[in-house]
Amino acid sequence: MAATLPETPFVLAGPVGRQSWPAQRAATIPRLAGVRALLVPVKSFRTAKLRLAPVLNAGERAALARSLAAGVLGAAGGLDRHVVCDDEEVADWARSQGARVIWTPGLGLSGAVQAGVATLAGEGVTLVVVAHGDLPNAGPLDALGSEDQVTLVPDFQSDGTNVAVVPASAGFCFSYGPGSFERHRAEAARLGLECEVIHDARLAADVDVPADLAHVASAKLAVIRAAAVP
Repeated sequence: MAATLPETPFVLAGPVGRQSWPAQRAATIPRLAGVRALLVPVKSFRTAKLRLAPVLNAGERAALARSLAAGVLGAAGGLDRHVVCDDEEVADWARSQGARVIWTPGLGLSGAVQAGVATLAGEGVTLVVVAHGDLPNAGPLDALGSEDQVTLVPDFQSDGTNVAVVPASAGFCFSYGPGSFERHRAEAARLGLECEVIHDARLAADVDVPADLAHVASAKLAVIRAAAVP
């Protein structure tokens, strides 16, 4: 059972002095009751999925990004849910979904995930499931991984890392971008941790380019188009 979250969950992560945040927003977060957590990095909806511009307008791309991220959070099962971001609109959206926000300004994807995992480790979480926010068919994520190993779920090309499950205090260094799957395997070896690789068609699907929209159910895509604000 997930721990009860504060009404406005919010914490500042990242290097001290990089960017401040009003004290009233940086509420103190109680120590988590569970030991496993889901961490989802979400970038600004306004600038998300630019490679889909040939087939979706800006409003449709933003609506798609929200829908995909909501689906990933919905696959948390019994995990506490956390979103790392540096965009106020995303932060407000995450809280509306019942997720806790870890504010990671200016760190980029790898740095934001790194800071989020470190924050959770400092609160007693032992295992973190890091899942990208653009997985259209995400299934239950709470059964993945174990505390004595790294678990990786690559994309269909075994190039990117769609899901990474890491011991929170292991000091795992994330390195997203092209070729991240092999870099993350090498990082597990560097830490002396066993690396389990899971090839799961549901979790291997992501949405980056127009051809990837085939992974999104046509009915769902129609609803997204209809609801989008141009």
